[in-house]
Amino acid sequence: MLERPHLLLPLASSIIYVLGALLVRRAADLGAGLWRTTFVANTLSAVLFLPLKLLGGPGQPMALWWQPALLAALLVLGQTLGFLALTRGDVTVATPVLGFKTILVAILTPLLLGLPLPSHLWWAASLSTAGIALLHLTGARHTRRLGISVTAASGAAVAFALFDVLIQRWSPAWGAGQLIPFVMGLGALFSLSFVPFFREPLWKIPPGSWMPLLGGSACISAQGILLITAVGVFGDATAINVVYAARSLWMVLAVWTIGHWFHNPEHQLGPRILGGRLAGATLMTTAIVLVLL
Repeated sequence: MLERPHLLLPLASSIIYVLGALLVRRAADLGAGLWRTTFVANTLSAVLFLPLKLLGGPGQPMALWWQPALLAALLVLGQTLGFLALTRGDVTVATPVLGFKTILVAILTPLLLGLPLPSHLWWAASLSTAGIALLHLTGARHTRRLGISVTAASGAAVAFALFDVLIQRWSPAWGAGQLIPFVMGLGALFSLSFVPFFREPLWKIPPGSWMPLLGGSACISAQGILLITAVGVFGDATAINVVYAARSLWMVLAVWTIGHWFHNPEHQLGPRILGGRLAGATLMTTAIVLVLL
């Protein structure tokens, strides 16, 4: 039934992302802070991505090291804006808007790679975007931090879309095992620039926030490993991102059903608002079916 089993990787990634986002939001509510959260997440990612070096690859001369440097900058920018949207906005708004990356990848792929896209992928990307719009608009006026959710998440979506397409473009020459760990290591190095913005040193993070911070960071890293590896090894960035967009569906369902486990106030939005957002997520599920079958 599945002609492209590698699409199971972004599907798993979308589920793990939801758990990570809820944990990161909980850590922020307990006082971890944006800059310390992003620094810890990027540093942990660099460590967890090291085993991908086993994938190997020819690498490239130093003259082309600007490519992983650019990718690392895009990754750190996307992570920072994404965490800003998740920690200071609402996850049920930020996550769907982050999914706008789907249509951006669909647009950027032919522009940057010179590749034609099958018509069913355009339909899938369009349905996914319509679902994102409905998820965003339903009950939007009830969201107090809507502005920062939409603005930061949109910026993150642009950064991540460029990252995905460029990974697909440059990975064949580098080899996924050479390029991806290098990018993550540079991302951790670039994150040192966040240290002056720490409200307090790392060791003064409230004890209660360490567990959700490390757990959330590990989940974000793990889903990133699955997603980036899928793009780097298999290409197919548009289809991968359409499937990954399912995280909006999982996020609404998670907040609705188990949001109280994470002390997330959005589970109190009520059935009308969350039901409307679930209807929007159904459009995204339809997009996933178009890709998987």
